[in-house]
Amino acid sequence: MFLRKYPLRFAVVSIFLFVGFAYSIGFLIFIQIFRADFLSNLAQRQHEHSMVLEPRRGTIYDRNMRALAINLPVYSVYANARAMHQEHDIDEVVENLSSILGIDPKEIRDKLERNKYFLWIKRKVPQDIYLRIKSLKLPGIGFIKESKRFYPNQILASHLIGFAGMDNNGLDGLERDYDKYLKGQPGHAIILRDAHSRELMFDKGYVPPVDGFSIILTIDETIQYIAERALDRMYKKYNCKGASIIVMDPRTGEILAFANRPTYNLEEASHSTPESRTNRAIVFTYEPGSVFKIVTASAALQENVIKETDMINCEHGAYRVGNHILHDHEPLGTITFKQVIEQSSNIGTTKVAQRLGPARVYNYAHHFRFGMRTGIDLPGEAAGILKPVRRWSKTSIGAVPIGQEVTVTPIQLMGAISAIANDGIYMRPFVVKYVKDAQGQVIFQHSPQILDRVISKATSDRVKVILKGVVDEGTGVKAAIKGVTVAGKTGTAQKVISGIYSHSHFYATFVGFAPVENPQLAAVVVFDDPHPAYYGGSVAAPVFSEVVGDSLKYLNTKRTPVVDDNLPG
Repeated sequence: MFLRKYPLRFAVVSIFLFVGFAYSIGFLIFIQIFRADFLSNLAQRQHEHSMVLEPRRGTIYDRNMRALAINLPVYSVYANARAMHQEHDIDEVVENLSSILGIDPKEIRDKLERNKYFLWIKRKVPQDIYLRIKSLKLPGIGFIKESKRFYPNQILASHLIGFAGMDNNGLDGLERDYDKYLKGQPGHAIILRDAHSRELMFDKGYVPPVDGFSIILTIDETIQYIAERALDRMYKKYNCKGASIIVMDPRTGEILAFANRPTYNLEEASHSTPESRTNRAIVFTYEPGSVFKIVTASAALQENVIKETDMINCEHGAYRVGNHILHDHEPLGTITFKQVIEQSSNIGTTKVAQRLGPARVYNYAHHFRFGMRTGIDLPGEAAGILKPVRRWSKTSIGAVPIGQEVTVTPIQLMGAISAIANDGIYMRPFVVKYVKDAQGQVIFQHSPQILDRVISKATSDRVKVILKGVVDEGTGVKAAIKGVTVAGKTGTAQKVISGIYSHSHFYATFVGFAPVENPQLAAVVVFDDPHPAYYGGSVAAPVFSEVVGDSLKYLNTKRTPVVDDNLPG
């Protein structure tokens, strides 16, 4: 009856319902076929949060397992802006966080207005800051446990250790060079969230992080401290532009202390300058001056062109070589070869070098690894300059043997003096003993390595006696250590400024070892542009005396067993 009375109305309603139904079916088909992946991913993003789990960076230890760089747990603050449902929630968060964290309120508000599920507010905050924020129970604010790199000794061995960044990636020094061992492998997890964006639990795909390996160095923290203390005092006292010190076991090549000035605080590395981070001990080259005479003396004795007691006329301080007049720091007459080295006579050393000839002087310098890298396990080592004989001028025989027209690094001088101390055997210097995993399994290790025999043991013994005389009664008397025999050589070299040797700017150097009869420690000390004093024997030798003397006392104390008087007899 109704259909007959209102056929048009029924038709319109039927068509409308049919079209609506068809549209709904079509839209559902469209969504299911063409938009399914998009909507599924959207829902997954809303209810699942993928989190990278940071591994614990490996620790860097000294040789006695004292931590030099270590990661400790800290918390990072993040925000879920979509969990802040009211405007006053945002206002409360901005006001509190800006006050506690010292961040500009606008910076925080701008982040929150991006309306994302996850936004870093501040990474790796101190424990007290974390506890203050946590106690406020701010809406949408959460915390993630991470780890942060700490350097307990701040500036100690900074040029060796280097530093890591906020994400625990090594950026300088051993932190950078051994990053693949230290950083470990990150893990990941997927966290479920409810409709209010509250985190519920780990859901699936949990992969735990693998912590990094630890590195054990050859460095001794105590000897490092002794060396840096003495170097820093003299660096400041004589207003130096720069300074370096290296202490090594000449028998193995293990570096026990290694420091430079200027330096920087590893805890505040972002505020350091490129100059303060420069590892001068391996990258800085300079003309060494008279310390290079240890090469000339070794060559002359090995080649039997001179004996210790042979007399040499030092021409009272002036001697022509080619078109150049060579001078001594003070006029000397006829003295023995031993005294030539003890008194550091340029003229006497040059006369001996003339007997050797350019080729043999060059060959021995090359065997002592000047003009090439020592092979220390640190990047960026400079090779210095040792000109081949074909490039020598007529005056070079009066320059190279006394440490001019040749440039070296402190680590090269360390290798040379250690070879003499070690009976003529040149050991490769190294700073990393071994790398181990969390279970203590050694991944790899560096062992002492002989690179060359530069002179015979017999010649080495003769050179030791001469260098002992340098300290006993020559230019190195301030390197003496009470109760310990010391051998060494001073060096005072003019700096080359605008192509001309300066008469007011110098390098002061001392190289040596002790005890002479059984060398346990060798050291090199270099100061760049000290003033008002500038002689190696006045500036560098006292540092050697203090560092090696105190280090030997420390080592001997370690080897002496402690007797407890309270134990029953």
